[in-house]
Amino acid sequence: MSLSYSSLVLADGRFPAGGYAHSGGLEAAVGAGRVRDLASLHEFLLGRLCTVGLTEAALSAATAVRLEQDPPTAVAWDDLGAEAHARIASPRLRETSRRLGRQLVRTARATWPSQLLDSLDPAMKDGPHLSIAHGCVGHVAGLDAFAIAVTSTYGTVAGPATAAVRLLGLDPAAVSGLIATLATDAEEVAATAVEAGGGPLDELPCPAATLVEIESERHEQWEVRLFAS
Repeated sequence: MSLSYSSLVLADGRFPAGGYAHSGGLEAAVGAGRVRDLASLHEFLLGRLCTVGLTEAALSAATAVRLEQDPPTAVAWDDLGAEAHARIASPRLRETSRRLGRQLVRTARATWPSQLLDSLDPAMKDGPHLSIAHGCVGHVAGLDAFAIAVTSTYGTVAGPATAAVRLLGLDPAAVSGLIATLATDAEEVAATAVEAGGGPLDELPCPAATLVEIESERHEQWEVRLFAS
């Protein structure tokens, strides 16, 4: 993967796609006492990378691969949407995924105007899941499938890691260092995702963070919380 300006823009936490309002399940994990410090944060991020990270990166890569091979009108949007939907057990997280997908596409339209992004609303009436939106946005930004998968895996860990600074008062420099230590793992997950993305949709990886899914439903009932999920 060659470094590109567009990949930096898409991966930047300041890109206004709504991710700053979500902790990726970390707030609930902190509330349950499972994440307390830098060491337990590392375990959480690695687990998230190898489950949700692989699942979402594979869906993003599958979207990108199909856009590279076919004209947009030939992409089976319903099939992609169904596969993404089936891989999120929590109704709350399904709603979150679609909300973040819509926000990403809305921001990307202003950043990289394209007919493809304009066509997503009629093609996916409930809005694209985040993984599919990420694949589409990466494609119009000129990224290949591997670059898209890498930015997806980065977002999988960077969002919760940033939330940990606020939730646990951790040293931001130490947290940045922790994110950096996951580079090899993230690239390996991205490579696996791209390899799977070229195959049948129903054979895409589907590991899930089951406890995070369960706790997301409870998290919604909290009277006071810093993050939407």
